[in-house]
Amino acid sequence: MNRSLLIIGAGGHGRVVADAARLTGKWKKIAFIDDRYPELVSAGVWSVIGTVAELHNLSSEWGKAVIAVGDNATRIKILEKTKSCGFDIVSIIHPSTQIAEDVLIGEGTVIFANAVINTGSKLGTACIVNTAATVDHDNQIEDGVHISPGAHLGGNVVVGTRSWIGVGASVIHGCAIGYDVIVGAGAAVTDDIGDELIAVGVPARELMK
Repeated sequence: MNRSLLIIGAGGHGRVVADAARLTGKWKKIAFIDDRYPELVSAGVWSVIGTVAELHNLSSEWGKAVIAVGDNATRIKILEKTKSCGFDIVSIIHPSTQIAEDVLIGEGTVIFANAVINTGSKLGTACIVNTAATVDHDNQIEDGVHISPGAHLGGNVVVGTRSWIGVGASVIHGCAIGYDVIVGAGAAVTDDIGDELIAVGVPARELMK
């Protein structure tokens, strides 16, 4: 088994992904790819070894990769490029998470410290469930969604592709959030939100992007 992990994106988010990967104990070798290389040669205690353009030369040595880019649309695009270069895309789950046995987690999804995901929930490809976020039962989280630190989703919530739930936001039971939505920090979502909107405030109100 290849126990080498390449992380694409060496920013703060990438370092959190690397630390979560380290704590799982599954990886003997971890390094980064970042387009700031060669100006950037390290990220925390880990090395930066090349740019995204060089991925096709690295798959035979590394084999496994995860995308650690904060922008949702960009993360999905880079994931597809990384797969096309021959990498297996893995998910990284911090060991302190609490995840029900029947939860489905798509490839390339990362789940950070103290997050909780309850029974019947499904997470798509390249999602982020950030530190201490909670996803209650029977949620449907589509590809490329980011649930920020301390955000809380009630049961039977749907979040559309590439949407972003801000720090400390709350979504009540049964709400449906469209694709490419931004829910602002601290917002309280009490009703459905359409596609490509911003929702802010308590209760959340919709704004055009």
